[in-house]
Amino acid sequence: MRDLVIAIDPGREKCGIAVVHKQNGVLYKNIVSTSQLLEAVVLSSRHYQTSLVVLGSGTSSVKAREKLQAANPKLDVVIVDEYRTTDAARIRYWQENPPGGFKRFIPVTMLVPSVPVDDYAAVIIAEKYLYQVR
Repeated sequence: MRDLVIAIDPGREKCGIAVVHKQNGVLYKNIVSTSQLLEAVVLSSRHYQTSLVVLGSGTSSVKAREKLQAANPKLDVVIVDEYRTTDAARIRYWQENPPGGFKRFIPVTMLVPSVPVDDYAAVIIAEKYLYQVR
C-alpha cells in the first residue's frame, strides 16, 4: 500500500515519526529518542500494516537507514529531501496551535515554538513523498 507511509525526521538525540495516509491524513505522530526509533518503527509497521518508511535526508539519515534495514530487511526505506521541512513544520505547528495574547500579532514565521516540532517535520516529509510520487 503506497498511500500509507511511516515518515521519520532523523536526529542525533530525537526523531520525529509520523504515520500518514494520502487520503486520510495524519494517523499518528510523535517524537521519540533516537535510541527508541527502531522499536517505534517496528510497532508502527505492525499496527498500520505498512513496510514503506520515508526518511528525511538529514545528517543522521544514513545511520538511521542502516539500522532500520539491518533490523528488518523487509522495510522499504526511501530517502526524501528534507530541505526547509523544519520551517514548514513550525508554520504547521502554529496553524494547529495558534499563538495567543500579544503573540497573535507577530507573524508566525518570526515565532519559535516552545516545543520541538520534529513530529510535524516527519509529517511534512511524508507529504513531500506522497504528493510527488503520483
